[in-house]
Amino acid sequence: MLDRECRRSGLPANTVDAGLAGIVGGLAGAKIIWAIEHAGREGPFLDLLLSRGGLSWFGGFAGGLAAGIAVLRRHRVPVMAVLAAATPALAVAHAIGRVGCFLVGDDYGRPSALPWAVAFPKGLPPTDVPVHPTQLYEAIPLVVLAWLLIRWRRQNTADAVVLSRYLMLAGALRFAIEFVRINAPVLGPLTLAQLWSIGLIATGALIGIGAARSSPPRR
Repeated sequence: MLDRECRRSGLPANTVDAGLAGIVGGLAGAKIIWAIEHAGREGPFLDLLLSRGGLSWFGGFAGGLAAGIAVLRRHRVPVMAVLAAATPALAVAHAIGRVGCFLVGDDYGRPSALPWAVAFPKGLPPTDVPVHPTQLYEAIPLVVLAWLLIRWRRQNTADAVVLSRYLMLAGALRFAIEFVRINAPVLGPLTLAQLWSIGLIATGALIGIGAARSSPPRR
């Protein structure tokens, strides 16, 4: 998907190298940040780092972004154009990751009596009580978001606007889902993931405001 979107934008072929670097950096960041977040109350850091489950999307996003930007700057490719081109692939990859969380029984929600509630007797941690499958609650809207991002790009929406919408919508989705997930609050009623989400929404809003200010006035 990244290759296709980069071709549409006329970006050089080696742009995909940044995507490959982002995968490696994203996986490393996702695992390291998750292990840091859960170290102590769920086990030693090294044990969590080598466990079969547990990935932080925010850590993956930060690690993948850092690795990708490093490669882009090395190749002297415009960062904003590539990030906008990558947004549909990022949304789909995020959705696939959440399906993986569902299959391994990780990142589920609070107990629920809804017909689609799922028990994870071999989950992380195990539960025999049916719970909200919050992994799927996130995966399904992410596929819709990917479709919207592709549609906006086909409509020649400005790169900064596409990136802004992606960050704000992905952040808002995760913020909302946290209300039915089992995560301890760290600041008032807000969980760590919600604080990350607020940061993501704020970043998207700033990019959008900057894009609006730099766009030429309509006549």
